[in-house]
Amino acid sequence: MKQLNYDVLKETGYQGFIEKDAPERIIQFGEGNFLRGFVDYFVDIMNEKSGFHSKVLVVQPIARGLRDIINTQEGLYTLYLRGFQDGQKVNQKRVISSISRCMNPYDEFDKFMESAESQDLRFVVSNTTEAGIAYDPECRFEDAPASSFPGKLTQWLYHRYETFKEGHGMIILSCELIDDNGKELEKCVLKYAEQWNLGEEFIKWIEKENIFCATLVDRIVTGYPRSEVENLNMENSYEDQLVDTAEIFGLWVIEAPQELGQEIPFEKAGLPVIITDNHKPYKQRKVRILNGAHTSFVLGAYLAGEDIVRNCMNDETIRTFMNKTVYDEIIPTLDLPEQELKDFAAAVTERFKNPYIDHKLLDISLNSTSKWKARVLPSLLEYVKRKGTLPSCITASMAFYIQFYRGIRWEEDGIMIARRESNEYPVKDDLNVLKFYMDRKDAKTEDLVHDVLSNTDFWGQDLTQVPGFENAVLQDMEVIQESGARKLMENMIR
Repeated sequence: MKQLNYDVLKETGYQGFIEKDAPERIIQFGEGNFLRGFVDYFVDIMNEKSGFHSKVLVVQPIARGLRDIINTQEGLYTLYLRGFQDGQKVNQKRVISSISRCMNPYDEFDKFMESAESQDLRFVVSNTTEAGIAYDPECRFEDAPASSFPGKLTQWLYHRYETFKEGHGMIILSCELIDDNGKELEKCVLKYAEQWNLGEEFIKWIEKENIFCATLVDRIVTGYPRSEVENLNMENSYEDQLVDTAEIFGLWVIEAPQELGQEIPFEKAGLPVIITDNHKPYKQRKVRILNGAHTSFVLGAYLAGEDIVRNCMNDETIRTFMNKTVYDEIIPTLDLPEQELKDFAAAVTERFKNPYIDHKLLDISLNSTSKWKARVLPSLLEYVKRKGTLPSCITASMAFYIQFYRGIRWEEDGIMIARRESNEYPVKDDLNVLKFYMDRKDAKTEDLVHDVLSNTDFWGQDLTQVPGFENAVLQDMEVIQESGARKLMENMIR
């Protein structure tokens, strides 16, 4: 079977949109599944729907990567978007043609630097698989290339500055999963400019001519479908070593001047992109609703006998508990328009139903202590502040968390074993967390609840000081122990 390229694709009679030739207007650091399932897909849609007429030049972020495969396939790959949409099961196939080529700066450094001389390039996109956005003082300007991504970007930008001296700045869209990703990247670049003595004029050019945008990206990209590839290749009549899969849902929030929308036609293409002067409310929405829903119900759902997220959505008790948590207790603590929040929550339910993703509850349970603090605790505190009462489902989620973490013994590799009605299971968290629970494996429930809630190392504050919270959690624990986690959920949704 022939490997995918433009000629092979033509031979198969493929009827979808393809753009073979266009100027390289985007340079992208990273060639992994996420960028190809998200950003490069967005560019492909803009090429089709809005005449964006742009290609993506991909830079391999580490010494070993996908350059050779990408270039052999002339940038082409097959993307499958799968999931639930408007209540219907969807499996969309699209051949993506937005990538022009890929280069490896570790053995093509001169070519990498030469790309900075292009007048067509206007956008930088990144989602690096190395250290990501981090300042490494060991990086040197003379390295070919610098080891860190911010170091490589600084080298590239300096060459661009040296080439043009004025103008020709870049719009930089970093997609790394850290807070204020764009701002942090700019800080790193400016530090290198200073450390490497690249001059005040270059620093002024960075600050005046370039825009570093903080972004929020939201799409589960499930990547290379190893077990299906052989069958998919047979269906397509070509071999594709870059097949990618992702969920249907996608959202890109970009903190940038509104003028960005005039340069890159997200809206015209009908893409789910929000350009805003403040991305943080959207991040809060994602953390509180999407991540918060996960964290607040999965431990209880596991104790109630479920194992996979999708099955939980078909379990009326668990689904109703989750929805009550989100709509009645989380959404009232957020400040975006209510309908917008409800629409996002409805999309979350559809995402959790995805028939193509077997998302195991035990996988989600990893590090639930820090997750509860980051994702659920802010909703608890804000609800109490606004309503003057406790949110019952969120309170129950703390009881589920404590019960889930009641260990019975240690195993090797720092794994604690706990037990639900039908089986034993591993609890995975930081060693200090697991040790805390194992030290109290024989404690009375009321003592355990008190010790957990008053542990300021866990929560950053003493939760026994939240009025009524300790007693409410204890009562919920007693229901779990006497009648099971499902019974507690049933009590919550009456």
